[in-house]
Amino acid sequence: MIDILLPNGQSKKYDNPISPFEIAKEISSSLAKEALIAKVNDDLWDLSRLIDKSCKIKILTRKDPETLAVLRHDAAHIMAEAVLELYPDTQITIGPAIENGFYYDFYRAESFVFDDLNKIEKRMHEIVNRNEKIHREVWSKLKAIEFFKKNNEKFKVELVEGIPDEEEVTFYSQGKFIDLCRGPHLPSTSKLGHSFKLMKLAGSYWRGDSKNQTLQRIYGTAFFEKKDLDKYLNLIEEAEKRDHRKLGKQLNLFHLQEEATGSVFWHPKGWSIYLEIESYMRRKLKNNNYEEVKTPQVIDRSLWEKSGHWDKFKENMFMASGDDDKILALKPMNCPGHVQIYKQGIKSYKDLPLKIAEFGSCHRNEPSGALHGIMRVRQFTQDDAHIFCTEDQITDESLQFCDLLREVYHDFGFKEIKVKFSDRPSVRAGDSKVWDKSEKSLLDAIKKGKLEYELNPGEGAFYGPKLEFVLTDAIGRDWQCGTLQLDFVLPERLGAQYIDEKGNKKNPVMLHRAILGSIERWIGILIEQYSGRLPIWLSPIQVVICTIVEKSNNYANKIYMKLIELGIRVEIDLRNEKIGYKIREHSINATPIILIIGEKEEENKTVAIRKLGSNSQEVNKLDNFLEDIKIKTLPPDLI
Repeated sequence: MIDILLPNGQSKKYDNPISPFEIAKEISSSLAKEALIAKVNDDLWDLSRLIDKSCKIKILTRKDPETLAVLRHDAAHIMAEAVLELYPDTQITIGPAIENGFYYDFYRAESFVFDDLNKIEKRMHEIVNRNEKIHREVWSKLKAIEFFKKNNEKFKVELVEGIPDEEEVTFYSQGKFIDLCRGPHLPSTSKLGHSFKLMKLAGSYWRGDSKNQTLQRIYGTAFFEKKDLDKYLNLIEEAEKRDHRKLGKQLNLFHLQEEATGSVFWHPKGWSIYLEIESYMRRKLKNNNYEEVKTPQVIDRSLWEKSGHWDKFKENMFMASGDDDKILALKPMNCPGHVQIYKQGIKSYKDLPLKIAEFGSCHRNEPSGALHGIMRVRQFTQDDAHIFCTEDQITDESLQFCDLLREVYHDFGFKEIKVKFSDRPSVRAGDSKVWDKSEKSLLDAIKKGKLEYELNPGEGAFYGPKLEFVLTDAIGRDWQCGTLQLDFVLPERLGAQYIDEKGNKKNPVMLHRAILGSIERWIGILIEQYSGRLPIWLSPIQVVICTIVEKSNNYANKIYMKLIELGIRVEIDLRNEKIGYKIREHSINATPIILIIGEKEEENKTVAIRKLGSNSQEVNKLDNFLEDIKIKTLPPDLI
């Protein structure tokens, strides 16, 4: 007897194996019509796959979030089918669903070109209209290897050979196309519908290893509804307009070049933004009892071995050596260095919590293909800090950090923040008891602070669980920036101790925390958030003075000096150009305030004010303007 438990608590019993689709039909004809896949216990199943054991089941429709990824996986298969029909000499490799769509990697002697995407997309629509049934098959490992060898599919042979003997080898077929795949898939190609689009071509490597065969990757996206596709395409278009790489060049903020791959050349205007952010964060840290330090850039490998970072991160470390043949590493993170500062002198429980902060310049040997403007670089600066505390202080310190993070994000204009709780990864330091205690401590803090969160299983740091803070920008994109990581492991490994109230030596708890993450990446996010039109307190040039006629130059210079005395970042434009030309140029450069100065303004001791984004101007007394601009350009924490 097979006992099937439905979501409403009702139980159904069957003498013989039964498919989820048959169960859906028994529940209601409308559910059967809308059904796409099923969740059997915690696994996703095809609707036609027979259930032969007692279980709980839920029939999923397009309203369930899990089905979108399945739809996109279907799209990847249909794209591969279209490619093989159009270009039979192609070898297929893998094609997963990803966050915003899907891709498939192909091996082909001839390169795809962008025009090929239109042909492939057209054939995909034809395959959808064919309504080809999608079938799941279980093969023996030997049969699968022989099949792919016969078809000269060397990549698929390698995949099958890597499947453990105890696992099933499953295939999915549609029409004449068949692919190695775990599934699940929708019942037929028609279920994909026509709300999909192929987006771009890219290079890739087999299994992500640059030592392996070069492949060609085609990206696409798919949705259940055309309105959702249109919304996404509009988002992509808007994101391209806001691209920080384009705006950074246009606004003369920074540049990157091959001779320093993954490192930023900051121009004066870009560096002005950087320094303003750093100054703001310094004030926030000081007001929250952090002590700022500076640790070495190059540290002997022995310290990284003790901390555990060597085994975990050595592939991403830049190495150096001196004349004593010692192996040194440019620091990829600041944690071990902060422990060394903590260890100087005896610490009492009365000294805790101790908060050590650093704007630490770090280096990580990121793959060249992963680099992206100033958002993913090899040299970056973290607004890093570590809180050394007792176990009893974990909750309060965690809550204080969360409050500080929200204040900072709010000041930069981000109102929507999500929290993810990441628990123990498969490869980690410390035993299960330590992890049980760590995870409970962090969850207790979340609950006491009444923070809403979602679980991010297995994504904790190798030394402890963490909270990830995700902000949403002006066009709805999510950015994970801040983190709070709870660590019982590193202080013990590196010998950090304090004397408790009973005179015993104990290891402190270490809270690793960052708010902005990388300052470089944060600036990239800000540029895209504001389309280059940064808030006036961050703007590299806050005011520009433009003269209409040469006679007004002396008055303009006096205003310029007064603004300099107030600490305003100001430029003066005395060029012999038409005022309309000057206004357009400075507007393109995203200057928040343009002062227009002519004979009338000088006579009346006024200024004509043109604000960025406005087609009109207002006139104000110079003294009133100076009082007003002094307040408007203040950072939010000083208002």
